[in-house]
Amino acid sequence: MTEITIRRMTGADLAPVMAIERATFPADAWTESMMRGELADQPRTRHYVVALLDGAVVAYGGLAAAGDQADVQTIAVLAEHRRLGIGRKIMDELLAEAVRRGAESVFLEVRADNESAQAMYDDFGFERIGTRVSYYDDGTDAIVMTRKTDG
Repeated sequence: MTEITIRRMTGADLAPVMAIERATFPADAWTESMMRGELADQPRTRHYVVALLDGAVVAYGGLAAAGDQADVQTIAVLAEHRRLGIGRKIMDELLAEAVRRGAESVFLEVRADNESAQAMYDDFGFERIGTRVSYYDDGTDAIVMTRKTDG
């Protein structure tokens, strides 16, 4: 595998990012308008990154941060590039940004049926603190998780 590069997401990345979004979250994908809104708040309250493999966008992730709290908004990796550590690289960057912004805690929601993502978040020290019943558009619950930052 070629080295993965993580860089800040720009509007020029929207086409591949939206393709990954629709492929990864078919039941409840964000719209392009929603993603543009997230990018419009960058860098004020948002930090979005893409992962490049051989120059192509294969993953992305985003963080919202305000005050002493940050929220992982999303992480998505193309199916054929999963289990290669790309999601972990993105999470490392999002957590580092949370520290840079002075966040003391980071929160996220993860689908109750996404065991591989839950395992990654466990590895990063996130703890389950609750459930949002029928949170996703298809009725799947979300598990709410949090961790303190290392900052």
